[in-house]
Amino acid sequence: MPLLRRIRADFDADTIVMYQAFGPAITDAALAAGRFVAPFSFTRMTWIKPSLLWLMHRSNWARKPGQERVLAVRITSAGWEQALSQAVLTAPVPAIHGSAAAWSTAFDAASVHVQWDPERSARGAALNHYSIQVGIGRALIRAYAEQWVVGLTDLTPTVHKIDALIRAGQAAKAQRLLPPERPYPLDPATARRIQADTA
Repeated sequence: MPLLRRIRADFDADTIVMYQAFGPAITDAALAAGRFVAPFSFTRMTWIKPSLLWLMHRSNWARKPGQERVLAVRITSAGWEQALSQAVLTAPVPAIHGSAAAWSTAFDAASVHVQWDPERSARGAALNHYSIQVGIGRALIRAYAEQWVVGLTDLTPTVHKIDALIRAGQAAKAQRLLPPERPYPLDPATARRIQADTA
């Protein structure tokens, strides 16, 4: 039986890649500075995703207004794991939270939110396993933007090329341009906290 909730990502010993889509103003400023700066918002939650195809589904291959540019955001593994260790799921799970009231209290106080959504194929079909998205709240967003980020890459030309290949029926060529996402190891306590499968 396939794993339902497993983090899949492009990572190495010290870093992991997240994907985000923004409008040109935020993207250009971030690329020029090498990190997130205004007009990136430091006062509202920012959502990061380790699955490029999930983000492509969400942004309609960088065609939605305000999501026309795609960044690969390489962050420290330490920052990523710090975020997950503080995360609260966006819906209550009795085995984790106990009562709905206890979850609500924890959720309202949480600096990080975690949500699982069906992973997507290159053509946008829902798959039988889930992809994680992580909301970094105001308490940690400065750390994310100014300490965890170690590299920003504009993937917009690449995702446009992948999309064009898929539309042209050249799925195999498109697949070769996708990043190498593989299961990310989690310690048992963090996995339980975010309802992730570990084996």
